[in-house]
Amino acid sequence: MAMRIGIEAQRIFRNNKHGMDYVVLQEILELQKMDRQNEYYVFVAPGPDHCVTDTMNFHVIEIGCPTYPLWEQYALPKVAAETGVELLHCTSNTAPLRCKIPLILTLHDIIFLEPRDKQNRSFYQNAGWLYRRLVVPRILGKCRRIITVSDFELQNIIGKLQLPREQMAMIYNGYNDWFRPMENTSDVSRKYIDEEGFIFFLGNTDPKKNTERTLVAYAKYLEQSKVGRRLLMADLDRQYLDDIISRNGIGHIREKLVMPGYIPNSDLPYIYNSAFAFLYTSLRESFGIPLLEAMACGTPVITSNTSSMPEIGGQDAILVNPEQADEIAAMLLRLENDDAFYAEQREVGLRRAELFSWRQTAEQLFNLYEQVYAETHPQHRP
Repeated sequence: MAMRIGIEAQRIFRNNKHGMDYVVLQEILELQKMDRQNEYYVFVAPGPDHCVTDTMNFHVIEIGCPTYPLWEQYALPKVAAETGVELLHCTSNTAPLRCKIPLILTLHDIIFLEPRDKQNRSFYQNAGWLYRRLVVPRILGKCRRIITVSDFELQNIIGKLQLPREQMAMIYNGYNDWFRPMENTSDVSRKYIDEEGFIFFLGNTDPKKNTERTLVAYAKYLEQSKVGRRLLMADLDRQYLDDIISRNGIGHIREKLVMPGYIPNSDLPYIYNSAFAFLYTSLRESFGIPLLEAMACGTPVITSNTSSMPEIGGQDAILVNPEQADEIAAMLLRLENDDAFYAEQREVGLRRAELFSWRQTAEQLFNLYEQVYAETHPQHRP
C-alpha cells in the first residue's frame, strides 16, 4: 500500500529563507527524485518563491492564514485531515497540539529552553522563543518519532527532556551540490564586495551567533595583520553593529566592514569561493549548514569548539573557544601567514564535506517514514 505523507513546510515559499526552511526544502526536492510510489502533500503558506511544484505524487497545498500560530494550530491539522494524510511530518520544532494524525517532529534544537539573553530585542526572535516554550513540551508525548540533526543535540534533548531513546532519531543535514570549488567568481561576489580575499561572516542579532566577540576578534586581527583584509558581514542590522562598535571602542574597524544585507543562497557559493576564510564562531549550533557549505567550496573555516561544531567540522578543523577573541584573531593571522596551514585546512574541509549530502538525509528520512507507518498502520504490513 502507498503511504500518504504530509510534510509541513510553512515558510519555504518566502524569499528570505533561513536554516530550517532550507532543510525541509532540500528534503522535499530529494524525496521527489527518489520516491515515485508514495503520495506526498506539502503544506505551505503563500509566497513569491514557488521553489517546489507538483509532480505526479507530490501535491503542494497552499494554506492562507494571518499568523503562524493560527496556521499551525488550526489550519494545518484541518487541511491535513481533509487530504487524508496518514503521517504528518512537522519540520520546524513545533506541531499542532490537537491532531489525530500520527506525528513526526523535527526538533532542530532546544535553545528555547536554555537561559535567554536579556539583551535580545528582536520581537520576531522573542515571539518565536515564547511560542516554542509554550508548545514543544505539550507535543513531545504525542509524537511518534522526534528527529534531531546531530549527536550533540540528540544527547542534549534526551538529557534535558527525559525522552526515551527509542522515540528519538538522528538524521544529519546535508548541503547543496552547487557548493564546490569554482573559478571566476568575481562577477557575482562583486555585487556585494569589490575585492576578493576578504573574510566572511554570517551572523545576525541572535546572541548565540557571537557577533560581538567576533567583531572584537576582527579588531585584534587588524591591529596585527600586514594585509588588513575586509570583513563581509551578511544579514546584519547596522544600528546593532554600531552599538557593538561603540561599546567596545573599536571604531577603527568601521571602514573595513562591508554590510550588503541578505545574500541569497544561490549567490553564497561565489562568496565562499571569493573569500579568504569563513568565520563560523557561534556560541551554539545544533548542526551548522554554512560550516559544510564553506568547507565544500574549499574555503578554510574558523569555527567553535562548542556544541555540534566539532562533530560536523571534524577534529581536524580549526576549532577555537568562541568566547576568546584572541583565539579567533590568532587563527586568522595563522591562516594569513602560514601557507602550508592554509592549504592543509582547504583539504580538510573538502574531505569533510564529502561525508554529508541531502541524498543521504532524504534516504534516512524515507526509511523513518516507513518505520513509523508500519508501527501506526499494522494492517498495511505485507
